[in-house]
Amino acid sequence: MEAAIEVTDLQKTYRGRKTGEVRAVDGVSFRVETGEFFGILGPNGAGKTTTMEIVEGLRRPDSGQVRLLGRSPWPHSPELSRRMGAQLQSSSFFEFLTAREQIETFAELYGVGRRRAAEMLDKVGLSHKASTRCLKLSGGQQQRLSIACAIVGDPELVFLDEPTAALDPQARRNLWDLMRSINAEGRTVVLTTHYMEEAEALCDRVAIMDAGKILAVGSPAELISELDAPTRITVAVGQLSDERVEELAGGETVSVGEETVVFETHEPRRLLAALAAEGAMEGLAVRTANLEDVFLHVTGREWRA
Repeated sequence: MEAAIEVTDLQKTYRGRKTGEVRAVDGVSFRVETGEFFGILGPNGAGKTTTMEIVEGLRRPDSGQVRLLGRSPWPHSPELSRRMGAQLQSSSFFEFLTAREQIETFAELYGVGRRRAAEMLDKVGLSHKASTRCLKLSGGQQQRLSIACAIVGDPELVFLDEPTAALDPQARRNLWDLMRSINAEGRTVVLTTHYMEEAEALCDRVAIMDAGKILAVGSPAELISELDAPTRITVAVGQLSDERVEELAGGETVSVGEETVVFETHEPRRLLAALAAEGAMEGLAVRTANLEDVFLHVTGREWRA
């Protein structure tokens, strides 16, 4: 099956009087399979948005090749545009239009009827807000309306650029369900996000970017496994003698604080069994590595401007 997106050695440089030459995209290559939920992760300034704009056909690369649904997105192709939908990082609506009028406008642009527009409002849970002006919608409601506008034309490929940014946890989880349903309908979804938990929960594979380069690509599980990070096991202080703590650590890292003992181990089953045998289970907490650990390992922990 032909890939939904193929990107090969993409390059994009900006030049400014104050900033000089900035290589925003520096040799980026990746492939997104048809029907895949693919994530692009990276700190601010990593090149995610520029890469997505090039892939979507909104910006021309300096060099490299993009194949989108088997075709080049540049120069702009109306036929290709009808097969994809995009929710941008910041939504710009006609503020004095109602939610219904807004999505019906998009439906007209895509050549679909008002019934389809009404179905999309219902799909994103905004039927009860159909008569509300866009400027009166909450941030989460505006994001849902933006996604509805992106999929009203029934696209094969959907781009979502940080759709849950600045939303509260409840609104974010509700949007996760919406994004899963969009992908479950057979659409290819490409997501950019700062939330590692979100990417780990939703994406089949992710690409981690920094300084205009792709540093790692794989499923969240594969990338976490490759990190080979220790499991952190925490118990309350006072249940074990200092000597027994060292014995149980078995030469691996252990730190003793005022309230907790934290073991870092590559043998969590052995250690948990030993703690259970000692009856030292008070305050027990187990934390395995996650995608955030991979992200920090790959991109570093330094402050970014």
